[in-house]
Amino acid sequence: MNVRLVAGDFKLAVWSQLVFVCMMLFFVFLGDAIMSDWVPAYIQKSVGSPLLMGLILAFSSIVGFLADLVLPQFLKKVVVAKMMLFAIVASLIFGLTMLTSVYLPILAVFLTGMAVWGMYYEFLGFGGQAFVSSTVSAHFRAGAWSILGAFRGLAYFLGPILGSSVALKYGDSQAVLMAMFFIFVGLLIWLVKGRIKKDYSLDMGNELIVSSVFIEFKHWLVLLKSVWPIVTIGLLLGLLDATFWTTGTVLSDNLAEKSFWGGMFLPFYELPMIFMGLLIAKLGIYKGKKKLAEFFVLICGILLIFLSLSNSLWLMLIISFLVGISASFCWPLKDAVFSDVVNRMGIEGKHMIGLSGSTASLAYVLGPIISGFITTIVGEKNTFVAVGMILAFSALTLLVVTPKKMRLPQEEISEWG
Repeated sequence: MNVRLVAGDFKLAVWSQLVFVCMMLFFVFLGDAIMSDWVPAYIQKSVGSPLLMGLILAFSSIVGFLADLVLPQFLKKVVVAKMMLFAIVASLIFGLTMLTSVYLPILAVFLTGMAVWGMYYEFLGFGGQAFVSSTVSAHFRAGAWSILGAFRGLAYFLGPILGSSVALKYGDSQAVLMAMFFIFVGLLIWLVKGRIKKDYSLDMGNELIVSSVFIEFKHWLVLLKSVWPIVTIGLLLGLLDATFWTTGTVLSDNLAEKSFWGGMFLPFYELPMIFMGLLIAKLGIYKGKKKLAEFFVLICGILLIFLSLSNSLWLMLIISFLVGISASFCWPLKDAVFSDVVNRMGIEGKHMIGLSGSTASLAYVLGPIISGFITTIVGEKNTFVAVGMILAFSALTLLVVTPKKMRLPQEEISEWG
């Protein structure tokens, strides 16, 4: 790929590091994709209730939300290499915990696994935001997130196919072991490649800040006055993604029992991220990111509502694919806006990283519970229709009321240090 065409003034050294991070994370994502596809259906089968399954899965995000409150208070510097290593180790521990649950399927084991899973996502989120915010120029941040998304999309497309095939043929424990193998490959790449050669990090100030969770929450409230539109977009995207990766995994497994193509409902949602990420990177979008993200959230909602028109499997697959295309635009644009704000805040950017992470955590707390509750009433397919209505109404409102520019309260932020 021609770096000049894709990155413009993006330095070759940064590009090489981005490619290395993508290679390493691909295997970690692949292992996590297998687990993400297997865990919801396995837990629902174990506890016998979609709502209880949603509550158990939500615990991982509750832990993540609490971590977003606490971590910024103790981090002097977010070092990318360390955050990535912590994420990989947490993912391996999660795999071991879930492997234990195959032989000991009790609530305590499930909740322990969810807690570790929540920390995995937090370490990954802090490391990813620190890397993009501190090394990538503003014009290419959406592109950088798109390239990361392309590798993630490929992993999360292949993961459900591999995981469900192995689980059906060889059993649950083999699916977990395969996931852990891929995560271990990611760890080996991190070790053999010499980790991240340049010690990319986001400076958190000269002194170690140890303040209360209450103060951190007050910082978030200050930021929310300015960044509420992009936070709302994050919540809506999290609800969409959580629905696909909880209710969607169960629906995909049920459809797979009738037809091979039925099992592609979830992979078709992830498939567009592979090629759309590279397209968005080439487009070099750096203006109007909020409005574009809101528009594509609206499209996602409208498409999901169309699921109510027919029970046709192929209509479901086409809609899943088109929703994946629209979501592929939303995620990097949303992440790029967060990265812009982190960069503008300088040493106080850690609070924005915490807020962006808490947004995802809150979405994945509410998402499984909401979708699980709706599923108990209307079933898996109509759950997507209901979520589509929520997305469409919310996005339409955002398009009307979102201001053109987010103005940060710089004087108040300057006093936080």
